[in-house]
Amino acid sequence: MISIHTRTTLLLAAAGFFAASAPAFAEMISYKADLNAASEVPPTTTKATGAVTAAYDTASKKLTWKGSYTGLSGDATGAHFHAAEAGKNGDVAVAITPDKSPFEGSATLTDAQAADLAAGKWYVNIHTKANPDGEIRGQVGKAK
Repeated sequence: MISIHTRTTLLLAAAGFFAASAPAFAEMISYKADLNAASEVPPTTTKATGAVTAAYDTASKKLTWKGSYTGLSGDATGAHFHAAEAGKNGDVAVAITPDKSPFEGSATLTDAQAADLAAGKWYVNIHTKANPDGEIRGQVGKAK
């Protein structure tokens, strides 16, 4: 017969094994950005608007996005997720290919990129020939 002490030790060991081998649960975090001329730094005078929705999978570190725009002064020549707080310009974090509207894409983020995204330190902007630094822009925030 097994003593109570031995039985308790075996149960605790088994519980620890199962807890350690349990899979980590991924979290999907939703983001969005509303793009407009007033949010560009400096602001532009276009009537164009746009929107981007994104989802970040914490397990795979994959960011997927969908976006659209209308009313640009010409064809989109580029678009990017940039790393900077609202009101500041920042470096390109992830390139977007906005050949047409709507557009979509995905990228795997580094831990530093994911941290900046979660902290609200990313924005999206779309460039045109008339506005090479960006025609419309929107700060990326958690969707509610």
